[in-house]
Amino acid sequence: MIELLNKKHNRNDFDCGKELLNSYLKNQADLDVTRKLSACFVLAYAHTLKGYYTLSNNSIPLNSLPEHIQKKLPKSYASIPVTLLGRLAIDEEYQGKGIGKILLIDALKRSYEASQSIGSFAVVVDPTDQEAEMFYEKYDFRKLPDSEKMFIGMNALKALFGFVDQH
Repeated sequence: MIELLNKKHNRNDFDCGKELLNSYLKNQADLDVTRKLSACFVLAYAHTLKGYYTLSNNSIPLNSLPEHIQKKLPKSYASIPVTLLGRLAIDEEYQGKGIGKILLIDALKRSYEASQSIGSFAVVVDPTDQEAEMFYEKYDFRKLPDSEKMFIGMNALKALFGFVDQH
């Protein structure tokens, strides 16, 4: 079950093979949640964490988007609101079993649903390495020009999840 990180979840044994992501979960996630800097969602079974991801509000400069997208947006916006999928990590024991896909789909669905009540043009990620970049490319994330960051627009998510506008 995917749920918000809480004190019951045992983080001590979590190891995704990337120290930066391990350290975040063990040392920083609780503080960020308490300070309302991010929300941390975990896939847990009997309080054992199989993986996690974080979401937060963010913005990107309008001129960082591809030109064909910039032309469709008002020039009065210097920056565009987005949802940041800040971290996504799977414990090594569970890697290669589809958990990353499950967590990503959950993150994208939550992001899309939130965008219906709080403005967000896209979900943005900042892949930590080539492996992460290839993972996001499989799910139609595109690179932002002149950046290592990648994004997928809310319109693409609307199509992905089959949502129909109620307006």
